[in-house]
Amino acid sequence: MGANDEYVFLGCYTGESGGEGEGIALLRRDPATGDLTRLGLAARTPSPSFLAQHPRLPVLYAVNELDAGTVSAFAVAADASLTPLAVQSTGGAAPCHLAVSADGRHLLVANYTSGSVSVHPLDADGVPGEHCDLLPLAGQGPVADRQEAPHAHMVAPDPNGPEVLIADLGSDRVWRARLDPVSGRLILVGAAVAAEPGTGPRHLRHSIDGALLLVGELAGNLSWYRPDPADGSLRLAGAVPASADKANFPSELAAGRDGRFVYVANRGPDTVSVFAWAPEGGTLIAEVVTGGQWPRHLALLGDHLYVANERSQNVTVFRIDPDTGIPQAQGEPVAEGSPTCVLRWQPIRIDR
Repeated sequence: MGANDEYVFLGCYTGESGGEGEGIALLRRDPATGDLTRLGLAARTPSPSFLAQHPRLPVLYAVNELDAGTVSAFAVAADASLTPLAVQSTGGAAPCHLAVSADGRHLLVANYTSGSVSVHPLDADGVPGEHCDLLPLAGQGPVADRQEAPHAHMVAPDPNGPEVLIADLGSDRVWRARLDPVSGRLILVGAAVAAEPGTGPRHLRHSIDGALLLVGELAGNLSWYRPDPADGSLRLAGAVPASADKANFPSELAAGRDGRFVYVANRGPDTVSVFAWAPEGGTLIAEVVTGGQWPRHLALLGDHLYVANERSQNVTVFRIDPDTGIPQAQGEPVAEGSPTCVLRWQPIRIDR
């Protein structure tokens, strides 16, 4: 391995969820070329469909997207080998996303099918305990087969405070909650965003200028919200289709390092859309085929974009043109069973 090489973990669907993956795969990434090399299976665990890293400890977390949901934790060695630490019940069904609070003291997990968020205390070594809180959501939307009940799809802790945003595909809401850093109790404050009926909020992130970007899986769009000067509440500032193809179920979004471009993965068209971002909002400037089927996740790493194509069993690599922001396909796809998440491992040194 080169001195500057990086490690990348891939989550996937395994046979327990109808997928063809084996668990968490480990790849090597050359930062200069962007090339990926598969090193093998890092951990055999059921349907680790989303991954997260502790902010200050060498610990990797994975949801296990099962009817009886669990979360798994692994110690990560210098060579990125994984040692199991714990498996805990999330108290809900089909957990699909997770994140660690900014202070590193709690792990939050979005249970999709049961529409709840579990909170797990983390000890000094980052090992999760049994859930100390389980926040149920409420509500429904107009799409009968997808919005009959709440469906938590993402949990996003504020990096600078106790606030947590929860994207709820079922109720067309982005909920605002507050995490007590001592007790781990998650207190629902209210709706930060009441999206247009039938939007199906899936994933979110903040733009470089402070707008809240939201991918609507059911509406097939990208929308953005800005604070109202009068009271600070978030108001819809604009929305555009995520793809020229109307049969679209967008999955993930990412933003370039300088914030000039936003990228959305489109399942159905099997493309990545590129939006130029300006104070007035996003403008579609390109739509690039992914070279695979059903792009469930994408990640921007340096000057490269990586797309996990769940149904074609591969990860495709693109180089981002620094001027236009448009991805250009690079090399051959990396084969992987039912990939669903791409996570670059950030090495952490522990001085004790």
